[in-house]
Amino acid sequence: MNRTIKDDICWVGFVDWNVRDFHGYETRRGSSYNAYLVLDEKPALIDAVKGPYAPELLAHVAERIDPGKLAYVVCNHAEPDHSGGLPAVMKACPQAELVCNAKCRESLSMHFDTSAWRFKVVADGETLSLGRRALQFFDTRMVHWPESMATYVPESKLLFSMDAFGQHLASSSRFDDEVPFDELMLEAKTYYANILMPFGTPIGRTLDKLSGLELEMVAPSHGVIWRKRFKDIFEAYRRWTRLEAGPKVLVVYDTMWKSTEQMAHAVLEGATRPGVDAKLINIRASNTTEIATEVLDAACLAFGSATLNNCIMPQAAAALTYLKGLKPVGKAGFFFGSYGWAKAAAQEAQQYFEAMKLQVTREPLLSQFVPKPEILDECRAAGRQLAEKALEISGKALAK
Repeated sequence: MNRTIKDDICWVGFVDWNVRDFHGYETRRGSSYNAYLVLDEKPALIDAVKGPYAPELLAHVAERIDPGKLAYVVCNHAEPDHSGGLPAVMKACPQAELVCNAKCRESLSMHFDTSAWRFKVVADGETLSLGRRALQFFDTRMVHWPESMATYVPESKLLFSMDAFGQHLASSSRFDDEVPFDELMLEAKTYYANILMPFGTPIGRTLDKLSGLELEMVAPSHGVIWRKRFKDIFEAYRRWTRLEAGPKVLVVYDTMWKSTEQMAHAVLEGATRPGVDAKLINIRASNTTEIATEVLDAACLAFGSATLNNCIMPQAAAALTYLKGLKPVGKAGFFFGSYGWAKAAAQEAQQYFEAMKLQVTREPLLSQFVPKPEILDECRAAGRQLAEKALEISGKALAK
């Protein structure tokens, strides 16, 4: 594996081919925990890795330099998938100073025993000389934790962007032009939708803050490094931070005895028209990671569930709970579903819709037991209405 990314700058992280669950995010293509070594008069390690993989990190460092000669270890983010290896790293590098911002120092002290660590706390915009090169630090608050920071090497025109622009993608290649671009952008979109979607406003501010930097390479903490297509990922982030919606309708449902499923197909039939991307998602044939990714750029959502024990179906509730936390605002839609003797699912769904700030386009569309032809006709009409709404919303988004 080629680990050199710039002259005297190399990747020393760990590729996790087998991880499939990242705190609820399904990582079907694995991931990587990226760390970088800057060789200079005062060598610096940019980030650690997840705790179990610290030995591999230190072995990679040792291929280039005695770890004990490191002058600095930079921590851009205190989340354990990046900082978990720090206890082993700081023990192996007793002369190194731990470089981070004040909030990060506070957070690290709540994760680890840092009493023996030598800290160098840096401020937003501060520069640290390594010799031939310098490191410049930029606070990127709430991208996606309060202490998040990015590190820039002006002489190399290289940005270590932490979680921004990352992907959960295991690869033996290190760069964006070495993997299929469509696959890369899908994983970048999935990453944004499932981790960063709630933080669109601070991420937008960060994009503005970093837009003046001269860049030849953007190196995130997960996935491959952007050296050819980072303008594409910057443009995509602009769209995603604004939650720009395309003319897309999602029909997401769970069903018990296929009655709600019949309604879902009828809604989809009505929403299917030229110029509208209408998609059907059975919750139990999908997962919340995929659903959130589809919701990111959808204009409208029809959400269906049968009523079970006076509630929506359990996996439907899980999907709505997950979406509520991600805050996909600016969308429109309605609830549909079948019931036996209680209509409670509709009221429960409404609470989720309010939390998501979903613009409800109509009253819940309900069927007692098996939907009759007239109910299915109403579903088709509701689908047509939702398609029109999707065109309206996406037109507004494109006009901004």
